[in-house]
Amino acid sequence: MMQTVLVINSKGGSGKTTIASNLASLFAASHLKTVLMDYDPQGSSLYWNSIRQQGNCPAIHLVDASHLKVGLTRTFQLRIPDDIERVVIDAPAGMCRKMLAEMVSKADVIVVPVLPSPIDIHASSEFIYELKLIINTCRYCDTALGIIANRARSDNGLYEPLKCFLEELDIPFITTLSDTDNYISAVEKGMGIHELKPQTVKLELSQWLPLVKWLADTRSVTTTLLSTGAVNHN
Repeated sequence: MMQTVLVINSKGGSGKTTIASNLASLFAASHLKTVLMDYDPQGSSLYWNSIRQQGNCPAIHLVDASHLKVGLTRTFQLRIPDDIERVVIDAPAGMCRKMLAEMVSKADVIVVPVLPSPIDIHASSEFIYELKLIINTCRYCDTALGIIANRARSDNGLYEPLKCFLEELDIPFITTLSDTDNYISAVEKGMGIHELKPQTVKLELSQWLPLVKWLADTRSVTTTLLSTGAVNHN
């Protein structure tokens, strides 16, 4: 069964592409046929995958969803091969509500990275609340929504107000990812953290583990709902 993971935040610079590319490479390295859809006009995921194609890493099917191509319909440009098992969407910043609702409708799982600054946390809290409203209003009750702290330098309690806010909305705070040079090294090679030598990325792997487990758990729940006919994305 295919699972679509949407990585999104209305605030620019939250590290969406880093999370999306690492998720895609994790899936691909796990022998899952993977698509990475780049909706960001900056094309950072496109650039990362172009580097990846020069090496020996497992292939990722890249869909350029932000640059219209002459002679191709939008539907054809966004097509996904039939045998794909995982889709990761790298969303742009600053979307209108209509586009945001469209993005949510595509997703089985939504991951929101939040940077450790008061401004980012405040802006992200408003965005997360809007996301929750869209999920409830449009009846995507089976869509899982989780938050991760991204590019953190230390665990100094800065995220505590956000965690309390998320508890009120019944949204999980999944994990905190440190800001380390290993992420830069991985990007330079067109790779993900999980494809680097394990002994060099012990910290990063331990921090990713809760996210990996959460994604697996949400997939199990969705599979159960499908088997009982409870899921309806129409």
